[in-house]
Amino acid sequence: MLNLILTEFLKLRRRKFVWLMLLAALFMPLISIFYFGGSSAAEIDPLQFYKWAAFSYTPWIILPFVLGLLCTMLAYDENQNELLKQLWIIPVSRMGYFFSKFAIVLFYSVCFMLLAAFGSIFAGVISGLIVFTAESVAFLLIKCLEIGFLAPFAMLPVLAVAVSQRGYLLPVCCTVVYTFLGFILMMVAMYAHPLSSMTAILMRNIPGVVLNEPVNLAKVFFCIGIWGFASVVGTNIMLSKESRGI
Repeated sequence: MLNLILTEFLKLRRRKFVWLMLLAALFMPLISIFYFGGSSAAEIDPLQFYKWAAFSYTPWIILPFVLGLLCTMLAYDENQNELLKQLWIIPVSRMGYFFSKFAIVLFYSVCFMLLAAFGSIFAGVISGLIVFTAESVAFLLIKCLEIGFLAPFAMLPVLAVAVSQRGYLLPVCCTVVYTFLGFILMMVAMYAHPLSSMTAILMRNIPGVVLNEPVNLAKVFFCIGIWGFASVVGTNIMLSKESRGI
């Protein structure tokens, strides 16, 4: 398993676009500078700035979309060039293969959100819009780590589609539909979609955020867990068929 993860990391060295996608983490911090541009540090609470810079569209739309593209890129070359047939001959564990890619997505997600956190701090302090406080920074970092850790679990269905498909069109389309569906269901049925459930966890204790109902953590983790379990089982079935078709 560790060798598979190391191999995935080595393959990323040849994909510069994967690292360029990390720059998307700085999009909302930059937008926040313009959004609060007419205000002064005395008028803006640091958490208010961070809520816009790191907790708004970044975990709802930007991060899921970037992770969906990453999932597609991790699996596309192997599926397209039929390298999986060689892997099954070695042989390589089907679930080891799947979870090695998940480990990369998890690592990438945490890096993305840490970059978003430091970008938010830098954007707010350098522009003079907020005052650096240890309490607000600690809250920001904890929340960004929560997002970075939970988002890959919520994106397991997209990774499952990417691993089990030879092309890139269906995984990309699934990423778009899956992301916006989670955003839409946030205020309608937060326990029906992993991304909406994840967002509910993150927003439950952010000042100024009002949800339609109190967050039930049991329902949230059940939603993420059942979707993740179904994704793993479905992937195992698809890869088993692939290996038997060699």
